[in-house]
Amino acid sequence: MRNFVFFSFLFLFISNWTYSQVQTLSDTFEGNGNISSWVEDDCGLDKAFVNPFKIGINNSATVFKYSDVGGLYANIRFNTSSNFNLISNHTFSIKIYVPSSGITGNQTNKISLKLQNNTLSEPWSSQCEIIKPLILNQWQVVTFNFASDPYLNLDSNSPNPLFRNDFNRVLIQINGENNTDKVVAYIDDFLYTYTDNGPKFNTLVWSDEFEANGAFNANNWFQQTQLPDGGTWFNGEIQHYTNRQTNSFVSNGSLKIVAKREAFTNQGQTKQFTSARLNSKFAFKNGRVEVRAKMPTGPGTFPAIWMLGKNIIEPGSYWTSTYGKVGWPACGEIDIIEHWGTNQNFVQSAMHTPSSFGATVNKGGQTISTVSNEFHVYALEWTTEKMIFSVDGVVHYIYNPTVKNTETWPFLGEQYILLNVAMLPSVTPNFSQSTMEIDYVRVYQESQLATSKIGKLNNVVLSPNPATDELIITVNEELLGASAKIYSLLGQELQSLQLSNQQNIIDVSNYQKGIYLIGIESKKGTKTYKFIKN
Repeated sequence: MRNFVFFSFLFLFISNWTYSQVQTLSDTFEGNGNISSWVEDDCGLDKAFVNPFKIGINNSATVFKYSDVGGLYANIRFNTSSNFNLISNHTFSIKIYVPSSGITGNQTNKISLKLQNNTLSEPWSSQCEIIKPLILNQWQVVTFNFASDPYLNLDSNSPNPLFRNDFNRVLIQINGENNTDKVVAYIDDFLYTYTDNGPKFNTLVWSDEFEANGAFNANNWFQQTQLPDGGTWFNGEIQHYTNRQTNSFVSNGSLKIVAKREAFTNQGQTKQFTSARLNSKFAFKNGRVEVRAKMPTGPGTFPAIWMLGKNIIEPGSYWTSTYGKVGWPACGEIDIIEHWGTNQNFVQSAMHTPSSFGATVNKGGQTISTVSNEFHVYALEWTTEKMIFSVDGVVHYIYNPTVKNTETWPFLGEQYILLNVAMLPSVTPNFSQSTMEIDYVRVYQESQLATSKIGKLNNVVLSPNPATDELIITVNEELLGASAKIYSLLGQELQSLQLSNQQNIIDVSNYQKGIYLIGIESKKGTKTYKFIKN
């Protein structure tokens, strides 16, 4: 919300730049990672080994046990479904503990991370490797940064790894290869944020930034208050949803949905708790939803940020009277995030379809230690193939059924967003009230702007790229007099100039390491380029 101007600018600015969605490869070895399989060569592995060293920076219950029993080329590895784009991100990280009692021989204590192409008959033949030293008998975080760390190409003719797009395997090796020495190591919290070249959800199509104090924007939201048949909400919930401002309002730049302990009578039913349930008056199909929010606290609280098909038949909902055709779960339900006060700090995403609903098997979550006292971005990416759920960019669940039909994939039509805080019977006697606070709700979809409408600027060369002290912009004669502006990835304009020469030298020595954008505008149109500062 407070960053809305920046986001709008950035997405407009790069609408003609190749944009990709940021996701994460991670494994905590406690059942909530998204790396489907680890494979070992010449060693043993145990992906759920009880942590024998719950000290220092790692108190995890389970870890990955790596046992090199003397294999010449002992390693562990996994393959990815999409190739890495290292120009967008460079860093892998991992926690590791190597006890001195598990080592034989006199090898240097080190860890290697190798990137390979698993489609080759000899995947190692074009690998790129970073080697880092290890300290024995303590947990440590080791990072591998392909933009700044020294790397080793097995084939000296291989290009800089930042400019390769054929890596799709990660391999980890302890204390080198081509030896028969033994090593026992414990590994945890593998992480890599990467770019998925899927649909480009780069256009903001709908949002609410919750800026105006008082009532929320009635053009965006509908308050759902009608009780279902039977006089009570689902899941054994014990609240009334009201249309009173005391239960839902905007203040200080965020929406508050407040669950309260109070006797309230409506529709012939008296209940001891009130709250609010909002339906969006916007529905869509495929895109990225981002909701920045804080969860309420206290046993009994059950907040949710979720979606239903607008074809649902549910008396009292916003869309039913116009579009209602099917019941639940035939309409499909997407739970972007749920949180239970009886399980503080654990958040879960889930899918409800005719093939699995209620206590659905299609779910995944993660623990966020500050879920109720800090804002976090809860996101869904919905494509024709899969649903990807994340918190602050860390993916915890992907729904991608092999067979997609009306039983497993009732997501062929538009869905709308719901925000609510329910109350469950597990509420404790000392509960008074608690609030779900929402900073913004944003929906992005793929830009429909035709490339033919964008002026093509040919013969623009940035060199050297990566640059260290100077960047040279070389243009043809037709672009003389064009303007160029340099921006950070956060949308901050850093420098502007006129391209008065065919070779224009820019001093970038004071720029921090990272990726920058250059927008060049002339009578031929506008185009954006990237360069890397080393």
